[in-house]
Amino acid sequence: TAQPGQGTRFQLQLPLTLSVIRALLVEISDEPYAFSFAQILRATKVEAADLSTVEGRQFFELDGKPIGLVEARQILGLSGSLEANEPLSVVVIGSIQGTYGVVVDRFLGARELVVQPLDARLGKIKDISAGALMEDGTPLLIFDAEDMVQSMAKLSMSDQLNSVSRISGETAIKTRKKRVLVVDDS
Repeated sequence: TAQPGQGTRFQLQLPLTLSVIRALLVEISDEPYAFSFAQILRATKVEAADLSTVEGRQFFELDGKPIGLVEARQILGLSGSLEANEPLSVVVIGSIQGTYGVVVDRFLGARELVVQPLDARLGKIKDISAGALMEDGTPLLIFDAEDMVQSMAKLSMSDQLNSVSRISGETAIKTRKKRVLVVDDS
């Protein structure tokens, strides 16, 4: 508001819920996702020779401890397989319920992301905490690591964990599909 002889007053309203996190971006089924660095114990590459299978469950050793492997695709309910002969890209997360290695297609690097809360009408989305936009405007989802550990523990207890599946590079290219979401706001 402006008043003669008294100057001009500006009032700015900024969202208080705006937060920025440092995150590791990963690719799963040709889509970007993010893990908050605050929830990651380690991100590593695991060679096929370093995998062990005990009672149908795959493990690798990290600092002398066995870490169970779970494919991110299985947690998200996606299809597809990883390319053969490539080291596995693994994000190690944990909570009171246990420590697991989440196998992703590949690491995309570290970024600072502005967290976008998901619409309350969606309710709580399993294994997801929020959304964000990449520099080019591509939307991505940010994982809720504690939720993921619970999901993996449930799969493990019910003996529903799948082994990490791999296919040749040529087959992987043939099976990739893109999804399109058409939105009309009129």
